[in-house]
Amino acid sequence: MNPEKFSHCKLLVVGDLMIDEYVWGDVDRISPEAPVQVVSVSREDYTLGGSGNVVNNLVALDAGVLVAGVTGTGPGGTLMAEKFKSLGVDTGGVVKDPRRPTTRKTRIIAGSQHVLRIDRETRHDIAAETRKTIAEYIESTIPAVDAVLISDYGKGLLTTDLLATIIRLAGQNDKPAIVDPKGLDFEKYRNAFLITPNKKEAGLAAGIEIVDESTLHRAADLIFRKTNVQNLLITCGKEGMVLFAGKARPRIIRSKARQVFDVSGAGDTVVAVTGLAIAAGESLQNAATLANLAAGIVVGKIGTATITLKELSAAMKPLEDQFSQKVKTIDEIPELVRSLKNAGKKIVLTNGCFDFLHAGHMKLFSASRQLGDVLIVAIDDDESVRQLKGSGRPVISAPERLRTLSALDAIDYVVEFSSARLLDLIETVIPDVLTKGSNYATADVFGGDKVTELGGRVELIPVGEALSSSKIIKKIRNTGD
Repeated sequence: MNPEKFSHCKLLVVGDLMIDEYVWGDVDRISPEAPVQVVSVSREDYTLGGSGNVVNNLVALDAGVLVAGVTGTGPGGTLMAEKFKSLGVDTGGVVKDPRRPTTRKTRIIAGSQHVLRIDRETRHDIAAETRKTIAEYIESTIPAVDAVLISDYGKGLLTTDLLATIIRLAGQNDKPAIVDPKGLDFEKYRNAFLITPNKKEAGLAAGIEIVDESTLHRAADLIFRKTNVQNLLITCGKEGMVLFAGKARPRIIRSKARQVFDVSGAGDTVVAVTGLAIAAGESLQNAATLANLAAGIVVGKIGTATITLKELSAAMKPLEDQFSQKVKTIDEIPELVRSLKNAGKKIVLTNGCFDFLHAGHMKLFSASRQLGDVLIVAIDDDESVRQLKGSGRPVISAPERLRTLSALDAIDYVVEFSSARLLDLIETVIPDVLTKGSNYATADVFGGDKVTELGGRVELIPVGEALSSSKIIKKIRNTGD
């Protein structure tokens, strides 16, 4: 399997679009008005949910995406349009209907505990003219895509006749139609290439309580009879997945043991990665295996999350490069920070050239890590080092410095940046603590004022005044002469 092929694929996503709103805060008292918790709000996040999260996953994996669905015309619809624009996806199939609200799910989270969800939505079927517009868009665009992903959240978009039209058009154009289903009636997905229910959904659709392998197989057989789908992939949480590929013997795909923080969005990841891998030419079994691996990563994140191409590639070859997941690009930092903060992690940031590591650096990293839950080390790129230290520096190039630092247990993540962008980096990370060696004065720590302004603090770490990379490098050169 080669995820690098994903960039050559184009997929059409049809489904229920929604905004996932996360309200984060702390609880330290009970309301005097009623026996309920009082959440003191600290921040709010908005992400694409529903089929929008399928789109998010595909874009994160470098695929081309077309979207079809319905939004309202209010602030929620405007926000969704802005997010799609930032992702660079084709929204020609998104219809704005003033008669419908944009579906929004608001989750209230205290610390890392999900305490309440508020839904704003309508589940009425879309209007006939809206259905006709979307069907015409799908018919005009389907020849140019590699696969069609149908994300059903039961919000009224995917009516029986629209589903029949989508699946028929996919078949006529020899494109796989892959469905993430919803509800008890799976017959509306008749003739689809693949449907991907979880174990509970499959049991309800089949009218069977799935408690063991035998009942799982009976449920699958009933679903095949009802729907005439070509393939069925049943996800079973921590137990992995079971693939029923036509008449072939069922294949169990085991999951790796991982800490689970949040399963929301895992189904979106499964349908996105499965569809993308098939579009890239992989077999159904390989695609399901890859999707299982991806789902195992996203459930370790809090909130509606995606998996990046780098994360997926690293997970596929852990023995080849066990440190690669620590190395992040500037573009990957926002998503990383969002995930860490959603998990309630205290972030420590330190930065420098780190051209030649010595005992003082080890003290800096070790002591910095003890001040929080996660240590991010930012290194100056080669050009920045030359400007700061003069010609002949760095002695060790940025790729080698990144790899060396990523091998240290005290460091959780390392990122390369240009010195001119330090303040931008600080504004992105919003560290709880910024650390520097004690050879600096607090007032001389560049970016310290910005950290304080953002609610963090600066800590100076005793590292030994006599230790200096520049002095060590100079001594080595003099000895050589």
